Amino acid sequence: MKPAYWIALVLVVVGAVNWGLVGLFQFDLVAALFGPASGLSRLVYSLVGVAGVALAGIAATAAGSHRYGMVTGGH
Repeated sequence: MKPAYWIALVLVVVGAVNWGLVGLFQFDLVAALFGPASGLSRLVYSLVGVAGVALAGIAATAAGSHRYGMVTGGH
């Protein structure tokens, strides 16, 4: 797969872990590492959001391709 996909996947996992920590322990790992309102924290949050939207688009495209029989191989 393309490197951009893997980067997006890693960012989404980082975001999921961070939200899990916030929900379970009220601990924001990104804020702890880079500062609660720093530019770097905002950049990380923004990149996680963009990565999530990108992966949602990839998933929707893949689901549509499978639905209409456009994907070959594997099955």
